[in-house]
Amino acid sequence: MKDILKVALSQYGITETKGPENNPEVMKYYHETGRTWVNHDETPWCDAFLDWCAMKAGLKFSPGLNARGWLTIGQGIDPVLVEELALEIPIITVFWRVSLESGLGHVGLFIRKYGKSIWTLGGNQNNSVNISPYPESQVLGYRRLWI
Repeated sequence: MKDILKVALSQYGITETKGPENNPEVMKYYHETGRTWVNHDETPWCDAFLDWCAMKAGLKFSPGLNARGWLTIGQGIDPVLVEELALEIPIITVFWRVSLESGLGHVGLFIRKYGKSIWTLGGNQNNSVNISPYPESQVLGYRRLWI
């Protein structure tokens, strides 16, 4: 089994293409995980990216194309233990977007907590694969994965 963090880091810097053209690297995240109906790289892709990384690492991934779907995958992690456990195992971080009730979300791999921010490695973070901060107050949950 490949390390999901290594898979994700191998994609660092991949960026969606603005306008009618598509970046084939972003499109592979959808198509190789079964979302063949997606035809544009500006479709929200944080979930597709993490699904692709999990698949390449031999891990289970979320059904559908919804970041909050990751809340049903793997095992929940107590927020108090996340920083300590992240030194040993990859941790998925699920956030809400727009509002808690919106159903919209974002998902990435936990990198670190700094102040009131959670830094994640993920896709579609400012339209690219990178490490970015998100408000800790928007965390819905932390998950660990298994085969």
